[in-house]
Amino acid sequence: MSGWPIGSVRATTPRETPPPAESPRTAKAMVITWGRRVLVVALVGYVGYQLYSRWHEVSETLLSLPWPTLVLSLACVFLGMLLIPIVLQVLLTDLGTPVRVRDAAKIVLVGQLGKYVPGSVFAVLMQMELAKAVGVSRSRSFTASLLAVGVGVIASLLTGILALPAFFRGSHEVLWLFALLPIGLVFVRPKPLTWLVSLMLRLLRRAPLEQPIRGAAIGKCIGVSVVVYLLWGTHMYLLTSALGYSSGTTFVLCVGALGLAMTAGIIAFFLPSGLGARELVIVTALTVVMPSGPALALAVVSRLMFTVGDLASAGGAALFAYLSDRRTSALAVPAESSTVG
Repeated sequence: MSGWPIGSVRATTPRETPPPAESPRTAKAMVITWGRRVLVVALVGYVGYQLYSRWHEVSETLLSLPWPTLVLSLACVFLGMLLIPIVLQVLLTDLGTPVRVRDAAKIVLVGQLGKYVPGSVFAVLMQMELAKAVGVSRSRSFTASLLAVGVGVIASLLTGILALPAFFRGSHEVLWLFALLPIGLVFVRPKPLTWLVSLMLRLLRRAPLEQPIRGAAIGKCIGVSVVVYLLWGTHMYLLTSALGYSSGTTFVLCVGALGLAMTAGIIAFFLPSGLGARELVIVTALTVVMPSGPALALAVVSRLMFTVGDLASAGGAALFAYLSDRRTSALAVPAESSTVG
């Protein structure tokens, strides 16, 4: 016998070890998760009730939309989405990691499907993994993705200014979004933006930026983003004009409304693809020129079109990248064979 008391040996066996208590962080995560689920269910229920209570107006509006208008409107959504990868490509190139347009398209358009999971972090994680597959480090793609979101918010608020007169006249619920614009205009300049990104990287214990962010890259990204919101505003204007609300004022309102709607969707990151937040802004804006029933119907149609556009652009980007990779591999094989011979 070794002299150790039997009780001491039994006390140290795994069977007798008490289970660890649940950490406060785990409990907090569960509360946040269930709170998000309850919020999504409540929001979906509210939207469903609004559709039910106004179904007569909504159904009449949906049936009155002609197919050519729907096709053109969807095309504007799709064209806007195809321009978004340019923003990421410009930012990655400026950060010192150039990528091809097809790779940026795959990262953005396929990765953005993660936004349909409550919590936009899933979209960022998907984009980081897709970027890693084409040789971009996770930290670099994370930085570029956050910069792209920030640039998109600034561009959306700039286009949202077009809708300010309408919101001042009849709808004040979303004016608080413009409080973000002065802050964004300060930090969108190269030196403050570089300082902010470097601070964020230090907090995350990541390598600092190798070079400062250039103003030309920021300006190009904002310009492309503004064109995207103009296309999406045109998408909404085509729908409103099909109902007889066609004027220059309505076009400006639609462009501004879509810009603000996208900002609201980004802020409401805990909702799948900003569900409800975007529609609230669109309905609030459109009720300046039309009844609430048709406005709600157009918001629903817009949501469906963006969902179709997300799926189609993601599938198209993935297929294009796959075919391009196969073509590159096929061209490389004969070249290697001739070298060996």
